[in-house]
Amino acid sequence: EGSASAARAAGRRSTRPTGGSLSRRSEPPALPAANDRLLRTPAGVESLEDALASVRDLLDAEGAAVLLTERDGTLVVAASAGLTTEPGPDELSVVNLGPDARAGTPWIAADTSDPIAAALRARSMAAAPLENQGRLTGLVVAVSAEPGRFEPADGARLGRIAEEMALSLEKARVGELERSWRGWLSFVAEASDLLAGTLDQERTMALVAQLVVPRLATWCAVYTDTAAGPPVLAYVWHADETRTDALRAQLDRAAQGPRPDAPGPWHGLAEGSGPEAAGAVHAFPLVARGRRIGAMVIGRPAGDRFPRSALELAEELSRRAALAIDNARLYSAQTTMSSALQRSLLPPGVPDIPGLEVEVVYEPAGEGSEVGGDFYDVFECPEREGGPGGPRVAGPVERWRFAIGDVCGTGPQAAAVTGLARHALRILAAEELPVPDVLGRLNRLILGEAERGRLLTLLHGEITPRPNRDGVRITLTSAGHPPPLILDPDGTVHEVGTAQPLLGVFDDVAFHADTVDLHRGQVLLCVTDGVTERRHGGRLLGDGDGLERLLAGCTGLSAGAVAARIQRAVRDFGPEPSNDDVALIVLRAS
Repeated sequence: EGSASAARAAGRRSTRPTGGSLSRRSEPPALPAANDRLLRTPAGVESLEDALASVRDLLDAEGAAVLLTERDGTLVVAASAGLTTEPGPDELSVVNLGPDARAGTPWIAADTSDPIAAALRARSMAAAPLENQGRLTGLVVAVSAEPGRFEPADGARLGRIAEEMALSLEKARVGELERSWRGWLSFVAEASDLLAGTLDQERTMALVAQLVVPRLATWCAVYTDTAAGPPVLAYVWHADETRTDALRAQLDRAAQGPRPDAPGPWHGLAEGSGPEAAGAVHAFPLVARGRRIGAMVIGRPAGDRFPRSALELAEELSRRAALAIDNARLYSAQTTMSSALQRSLLPPGVPDIPGLEVEVVYEPAGEGSEVGGDFYDVFECPEREGGPGGPRVAGPVERWRFAIGDVCGTGPQAAAVTGLARHALRILAAEELPVPDVLGRLNRLILGEAERGRLLTLLHGEITPRPNRDGVRITLTSAGHPPPLILDPDGTVHEVGTAQPLLGVFDDVAFHADTVDLHRGQVLLCVTDGVTERRHGGRLLGDGDGLERLLAGCTGLSAGAVAARIQRAVRDFGPEPSNDDVALIVLRAS
């Protein structure tokens, strides 16, 4: 039944005789119910306004209103009819109610000595409490500008109206709360999905603020804690984008950033901070894995109170946001560390080799969050006076080494083997060990790592100039690595080298070297299996001489152009990003 019909029914019954006062209950009602009482649907507001119009007509009052309680005990005007002035947000409270209201009985105020009448600017008033299951949920009042306007009988009539209005209000409120919470739950689920979908710290904080504004608050700021010093203002967002910069400036002028231990109002903004940050402000700690990492601050303009449901939802969102921000922070730290480690495992540069164009490509898989197992190196092997360890002989270098390898797996353990291999290659080459002996020594080093060791495929070679500068001679050994390919100027492609065991498996391997002469215009291509095993469905790039055909199409290109074309072909081969590192070395005799 609607509130209007309840008021009219109570009006028809009001002709029955009544005494001067209603019977009092033996115990006062409990504290106000903990909920947001304002009805927000047009139908709910219209029903209240119809009921109040009936109350005003029945009691011949100049105005009528329904006041509903909120969690903090304040009374808020939910609907009114004929009121000339509504009270401010902090003028009405259940603490101002007299003993009649606390006992659950109507009362009459003949003048402005009653705090509720004074707040409503009424010279006289009739009021009755609205109750549900023994809890005070609000008041229905009729007001007049004339002192002594109402009689006890008017209070009794209003009490009967209030009894039925309370039931219809509670039904409407429960239905609205159910609809509201369904919407909030959907919002929380959507917000959780969005927060889980990014691992970028700046983007996560921006997303948090934009989820809050304008649905829960007019503006939102995210702070991050620092090891030393005040919290840092990381992100600010206002419902009016043109006011965001002014809001940031006002927050920057705050004496100290928020460090809340629990959700609650924040009073850290100076009174003169400006209109952007004035009003209701609440701060929520961002706590992840038992550690506070910052704070979320939300605000509304002066006079615009936060509904309790909005604060509860903001608190839930802050918990999820804290974990998302911390995950993004940890991911960023891991990515930075992995990138630094990856850079340390790659050579600082590629030397110039007379008569030879050299181009290298290295492309780690994924987003760089984990160190890959592929590596390459090209370095000088200068002559030393008195043999290895002696001072470098002045004059041009006549010998260079190169290597390209792939450690089984990724992560720190693979990185350890990568670092061992790359640095050992340079050290052993400086001792002027032949290429096969270098691989033999490196094989024993990896086996000596026991469980920490990893399988390693490696192609290692030495470059020396041919007589009369007619290209270069390459002495190479392939330990389980994809064989290198040679492209002739006429477009013919063929493999070179013989397959030998990979490193880290057998202890008594005797490696041998293959010699290749690279004449002017010929190209030597060395790749890791990230190239040959690039996948598109059930097909690999290297299937059916696929890499050979790709290289044959590079006839006449420079070393850089060959490398770029193969790199592009690997990227374009499949619709998904490659899940393996890609490394290649291109040597072209010129």
